[in-house]
Parts: sequence; C-alpha cells; structure tokens
Amino acid sequence: MALLRVIERDRRDVLGEGPLWSARDDAVYWTDILGHRINRLSLAGGAVESWRMPGYTGWVIERESGGFVAGIGREVAVLDPDGTIIDRIARIEPDRAGNRVNDAKADAAGRVWMGTMPITADKPTGGFYRLDPEGAVTLVDHGYSIANGPAIGADGQTILHTDSGLGIIYRFQLDAAGNPGERTEFIRFEPHWGKPDGMTFDAEGGLWVACWGGGCVMRFTPEGERDRIIELPASQISSCTFAGPNLDRMFVTSAAVDVDEPLGGALFEVDPGCRGLPTHRYRG
Repeated sequence: MALLRVIERDRRDVLGEGPLWSARDDAVYWTDILGHRINRLSLAGGAVESWRMPGYTGWVIERESGGFVAGIGREVAVLDPDGTIIDRIARIEPDRAGNRVNDAKADAAGRVWMGTMPITADKPTGGFYRLDPEGAVTLVDHGYSIANGPAIGADGQTILHTDSGLGIIYRFQLDAAGNPGERTEFIRFEPHWGKPDGMTFDAEGGLWVACWGGGCVMRFTPEGERDRIIELPASQISSCTFAGPNLDRMFVTSAAVDVDEPLGGALFEVDPGCRGLPTHRYRG
C-alpha cells in the first residue's frame, strides 16, 4: 500500500495551494489563498509555522538573492526569510479589481510564470503572465476563468498551463528567448476525473496533476496518457510538489472551502514512486 501521511498541525487550509520545495531551508512552503497565509513545514523536525499575509496569497517562490517573492492580491511582493514584506516589485492587472493572482512557477532562467483569475471564478477575465528578472511583466495568454498549475518541463522549452474551469491543460513551446508560441491543447479532463489544478513534472517527463473534485493526483505520460492515480481522503486536491534531498517525496495540498470533510484543507505526503525536478528561483 502506498504511503499516505497527514501532516500534523493545528489548522486546516481554507484553500491550500502552491507547494514549494526549498532545498536551502530543508522545508516545504505552501499558501492558503483564502486564509491569507504562507505555511512552512520543516522536514528535519516536522514543525509547521504559518505567517498571516495582507491579502489573497496565491504563491511563494524563492529568490536567488535571498528571501522570497510572493503573489499577493494583484501584486508581487518581496519577503525576507521570515515572511515579512519588505518591497513590492510589480503590479498585475491594476485595472481589474475583481481579479487576483492564483498560481506560479519559476523556470531555469529565473523568470516567474503566473496566472490570474476572477475572485468569483465565474468569468474569463484572468490571464497568464511572465515576470522577468528585471521586473517586466508580459501578458502571455488571456481568457481564463480559473488559471492554474504552471508546470515547466526539464528542457525548459515546454510550459503547461490550465484553465480549471474548462478542464483543459494547455501547452506552450518557448523559443530561445523565452517567448511562447501559440497554445495547444494537451489534455482534456474527463468529467469524472474532477478538474485539473496544480501540476508538476517528474524526472521521467511524467506530469502529475492535482484533481480538484476528484480526490486524487494523477500521473500522465509525456504523450498525455493517464497511467497512475493516487487517491486521497479529501475531494478538493489543489497542487503537488516533489521534495526532500532526493526529490522522491511528494506533498499535496487541499482545500476545505465549501466542503464538510475531516481532512479537507490538510497537507498530505504520498509516495510517488519516482523523483521530481529541482526547484528554480526568481533571479530578480
């Protein structure tokens, strides 16, 4: 039977998201978007800490020069190692007060790829953006109702992005300068799978997808064929990441919003049976 561990702590996430492995800190970080929090699990001792943030906190990513950057509301903020905001470096969609940032990943070039969505999750006003190290923000794609789960391939030339509302995972190919081509449909979810949410690649090119409403994480082959399912004791599974010195442990976030489940909003650890890819940092 596969490993399944519930991380012990004194609270559940309203909307857990964005798990991040930090080899620097030997810790897993993740956010509670609706709870306005950043959480940290120390792998060495198992202690969990939590910091209250001033708004919807979609993601947190390590910064090459130290500390972190985080998507809060419609801004990108710089945080010190203890989670205190020390600067704000970018505004996203300043003219769309009804939107917020949702999920993001950094690539090997030190850029951050992130999505936005309406707070109400009911209209296609969200977008997909690239934040460059010098602070420039570029619109990559638009028309998302629930922008989710960037995943970056090992070659650095393939980026996947999801509209959870439509149940579609899209693929973008990047040129040598990091500019994406036209999006193509990669995987369309069957209705009984739930909705594709956060995603990550493993070292073999497999894609792991958290299934919102499906109570599991699924693995897809590089060709987009479903080949493995790990079921979890919560329905709203939101994202996953590989962690640990060998990148062979997987941590999975979930949500408690709109459900009455004992483990809704828990952080889980499962055995993926494979290894992941290293975490990249923002170079700005």
